[in-house]
Amino acid sequence: MAELLKGKPVVEAMARDLELRVARLHEHNVNPTLAIVRVGQRPDDLSYERTALKRAESLGIDVRSMVLNETACTEELATVIDAINKEVTIHGCLLFRPLPPSIDENAICDLLSPEKDIDGITRASLASIFVGQGAGFAPATAAAVMRMLDYYEVPLHGAHVVVVGRSLVIGKPVAQLLLARHATVTMCHSRTADLAELMRGADIVVCATGRARGYGKECFSAGQVVIDVGINFDGEGNMCGDVDFATVEPVVGAITPVPGGIGSVTTSTTMAHVVEAAERAIGLS
Repeated sequence: MAELLKGKPVVEAMARDLELRVARLHEHNVNPTLAIVRVGQRPDDLSYERTALKRAESLGIDVRSMVLNETACTEELATVIDAINKEVTIHGCLLFRPLPPSIDENAICDLLSPEKDIDGITRASLASIFVGQGAGFAPATAAAVMRMLDYYEVPLHGAHVVVVGRSLVIGKPVAQLLLARHATVTMCHSRTADLAELMRGADIVVCATGRARGYGKECFSAGQVVIDVGINFDGEGNMCGDVDFATVEPVVGAITPVPGGIGSVTTSTTMAHVVEAAERAIGLS
């Protein structure tokens, strides 16, 4: 039976650290503040917003929600982002995406100040991951993968990691973060030839393609660490990951469950980025 890499103990450890850091910010008369920007009423956005609000409140982080009608245009949203950039009491911005077709998403993302880009959506933030320096943050989910690996003391130096997925949200940035920790990374995707063979040969596998239970036991081998980033729903409405947990868990050494794995760590990582942004703003980091 594999070790379950659950998110709850990671979140609890992060909370203890963040509460101390927030208290220190309060001593400097700074309230770490997150702006949540939402366009429309997408159910998944509303669900994540509720989760974020609850987590922020538990940590002493202020939140300002800014909601636009789903018919909003690029110029309207640009005005909101510009105001966030100029407001010194706002330290981070979480912009829910995808945006409606009426909005130029790339243009909006690049308007956000990298200093307040706590989810790695600007090109400046993404570039900073590749060069190892800069004002931005890594996408929260990619950073959460690293926090999970570190909490469970998974060795990265010299390890062979296969990352399945090449998005700018998870696959590409997490590959760069792993490389920075001296792992050897093989980037794969759904069209990679001999994908199962490559996955079986890895020490660590990160699955992030959005394919519900798309990777079964034929893709894994004994002793591996499997990080399942997928958040999917099957035909019966049950949440599941990219990995077919029922067949893979008996094979590998350790695996993140879905739900109960990376998701909660991602939310806490978003809050950690807000706190760090506030610390940077007053020179505490």
